[in-house]
Amino acid sequence: MEFSQVNSTTPQLDAEHPFATMMASFDEAARLASIAPDEYRILRQPDRELAVSVPVTLDDGSVEVLEGWRVQHNAGLGPYFGPLRLDAALKLDDLRALAGWMTWKCALLGVPFGGAAGGLRIDRDNVSPAVLERAVRRYIANLHDVIGPDRDVFTPEKARDERVMAWIMDTVSMHQRHTTNAVVAGKPAVLGGTRHGHDAAAQGLRFVATRAAERAKLGHERGGPSVIIQGAGLVGGNLARILHDCDWRVVGISDITGGVYNEHGIDIRKLLAARGDSGTIAEARGDFEHVSDADLLLRPCDVLIPCAVANTLTTRNVDAVLAKMVIEGAHSAVSAVADRRLRERGITVVPDILARGGDTVVAYFEWVQNRMGYAWLDGDVLKRIERFVGDAWESVVSEAQTRNVPLRTAAHIVAVTRVAGADCLRGLYA
Repeated sequence: MEFSQVNSTTPQLDAEHPFATMMASFDEAARLASIAPDEYRILRQPDRELAVSVPVTLDDGSVEVLEGWRVQHNAGLGPYFGPLRLDAALKLDDLRALAGWMTWKCALLGVPFGGAAGGLRIDRDNVSPAVLERAVRRYIANLHDVIGPDRDVFTPEKARDERVMAWIMDTVSMHQRHTTNAVVAGKPAVLGGTRHGHDAAAQGLRFVATRAAERAKLGHERGGPSVIIQGAGLVGGNLARILHDCDWRVVGISDITGGVYNEHGIDIRKLLAARGDSGTIAEARGDFEHVSDADLLLRPCDVLIPCAVANTLTTRNVDAVLAKMVIEGAHSAVSAVADRRLRERGITVVPDILARGGDTVVAYFEWVQNRMGYAWLDGDVLKRIERFVGDAWESVVSEAQTRNVPLRTAAHIVAVTRVAGADCLRGLYA
């Protein structure tokens, strides 16, 4: 049976929707890896999609009923594992994409989990902390029977979600009648959170970026490669500081208010410290040019790392990109169509499931430490991040060279092959 004939019920989506991008990568990898049609059918569908209604009392005493979901994609390699997204514009297909990425990411990194993603349709920035807490706790209570350290582990989508992760842990613990801290990663340190939880994504990006730049022979006699980073928060901001300290030339960086650019390099530590009372780059002053976020993406550099949102590079702007390499610091930062165009132009793209592996690895470490009742030191965690991410990098490069395919295709072939192999060994229970 042709792959295109399988699962005709899959909804038709815009070619640049993140779910379509995730599925396009999977379909290509499954075809090249010669995954059996029966196994293809299994992997193409989530194991389970749970929809929950979440009634919550608002501050004025009225009751609102929110929509929530948990998509459990595949448990071939271990318990489900993935983020909780709180977003007023949340769509189920967004969670399907996230859950799939988590499956492939865990498999590629050698982390013994399957992928999952949950979400609650709520405007977190326009409700009180009390309302948000009540909503999260009720959502978790509704899912209590299908989550747990050996069933489904929650991870933060953003490092600022420590408080939310603590609510999840406490809610599950109250139902279990004992502290169950391994049900969630990304907790505050005092509740069992791990070291480097805040900069894990940036550290993983640094390891991958260094190896990718060395492989492409980027840089010059005056220092390391030049880099533009979209995003100045916990991922982009930390990455900019880390790369600056490693002698990379950070020539541009942006946040939601705009960006700055200087082809000779920017003193990142000074810039981030000078962002003003609002904490935005638009307020910063220094030896650089203020540009829009959209314009910054199209400035010359060796490496462009979009760390903010999905679909940063699409058909609208990809043909004007001047970078020699693009590293996805956010899931689906490059749409499937844009990825093909970059490939045609000879611009290397390092995919999200490899580049954004650091936070997934550290979430796994946190789970292990909670199960052991032990905490590793800073140096231990960094060494383990580098080993896991480094092993994944070597596997991807080897696959790319063997098959003569791009890094994205190679990464998905490695991941899909591992998950399919695990499923086949476990067999089909009926």
